[in-house]
Amino acid sequence: MAENNKVRGGLLVKKIKTTFFCQNCGHQSAKWLGKCPSCSEWNQFVEEEIRDVLPQGSQEAGFNDEPIPIDTIMADEKDRLLTGISEIDRVLGGGIVGGSATLIGGEPGIGKSTLLLQAMQKLAEGGLVALYVSGEESASQIKLRGRRVGASSKNLIVLVEVALENILRHISEIKPGIVVVDSIQTVYSSALSSAPGSVSQIREASGRLILQAKKSGIPLFLIGHVTKEGAIAGPKILEHMVDTVLYFEGDSGHAFRIVRNVKNRYGPTNEIGVFEMRESGLSEVSNPSALFLSERPQGAAGSVVVPSMEGTRPVLVEIQSLVSENSFGIPRRTTIGVDHNRVSLLAAVMEKICGLHLGNQDIFINVAGGVKLDEPAVDLGIISSMMSSFLDRAIDFGTVVCGEVGLTGEVRGVGRMDERIKEASRMGFSRCVMPGRMTSDEILPDTGMARIKIDTIKKLQEYLF
Repeated sequence: MAENNKVRGGLLVKKIKTTFFCQNCGHQSAKWLGKCPSCSEWNQFVEEEIRDVLPQGSQEAGFNDEPIPIDTIMADEKDRLLTGISEIDRVLGGGIVGGSATLIGGEPGIGKSTLLLQAMQKLAEGGLVALYVSGEESASQIKLRGRRVGASSKNLIVLVEVALENILRHISEIKPGIVVVDSIQTVYSSALSSAPGSVSQIREASGRLILQAKKSGIPLFLIGHVTKEGAIAGPKILEHMVDTVLYFEGDSGHAFRIVRNVKNRYGPTNEIGVFEMRESGLSEVSNPSALFLSERPQGAAGSVVVPSMEGTRPVLVEIQSLVSENSFGIPRRTTIGVDHNRVSLLAAVMEKICGLHLGNQDIFINVAGGVKLDEPAVDLGIISSMMSSFLDRAIDFGTVVCGEVGLTGEVRGVGRMDERIKEASRMGFSRCVMPGRMTSDEILPDTGMARIKIDTIKKLQEYLF
């Protein structure tokens, strides 16, 4: 930390303390560093002024509440605010909680502003005053986008402003039912000398906005930019300060978008909402399994369907593999939608346990539709698709595969198997290859599906082909 003293007119001016912050993760250092020791990014440290005392105007950093017993506090789950868009309500855990702060991030142009503008319109139609604060677009630009998605309610108020103090003043005067700030990186406080988007500005702006939301009970949505790695830009503490963190998944190559919940203090995490991008905005998809399987090829080697749990919802997705002999020396391992290291591990298990020689084979794996799968229950599906492509034999079209695979080739049980089977049966599948043991005492539903229970991947080949 550096202190700069200046003498003006023979008088010693108050010292200004500065320190260096990583603009990528918020790591603090007393001196400039080329490489951040926290996130390993290069040339991200910027010197910023710090203050021992909070600037005037941010002294409201207290709730002035008295300690009370928890059994006397009144709270009701029915008090949640429904947006009218069921996929958003699902991701938020059943609706918006009063006074909650939600951070939503995603790639540029993926639909963050469009989705929230549609949600604000739904709430405004119900009589709620919605305040949309924009620091990136003019009022006329927002109007043009609003016209495309049908946002025209008189209760939807647009404020183009980047000064934090002015935004807080308008919130206090208007007293809206919900507030959206697009985006938090454009908001700045005049009490700090650093530029908008810096660590100090993001921390100050988000902290005071969240405090205002908690005090007034007004739900707050913050839109955040993302880095090239896909994480929300700015200090990591921003994600700790808010109650809910939502990420947009998908890309411009696919017509649908997935909103994933990675943090939620008021409901289950890892919940997803599925939307389809249309000319009139984002349209919710009530049956994502049917959407992900709509273009599935029949009789193709390397294709298999797995029932994956996304939060509390079972979703059927297709895993595709292409295993071909390498002619250039070093075999390649390319994956989209699943962990690269996990695929390499499973390929090694297949070679050791099943005797399938994959060391000289290129392996390409893709989860159709751009879905990202990270639960261990898809291990058996990945192995099945690689085995199908390597042997050039298609898996039965009515078969789903589910199970975790260990290093010794054993197939381990997975949770929520009853819901996975129900979803597969609803979609018309007739056979399920599953672990021989269950992780709990859950009772599997009688859906008429043939259940093939295996304990090791050695038995997988004889049951699939």
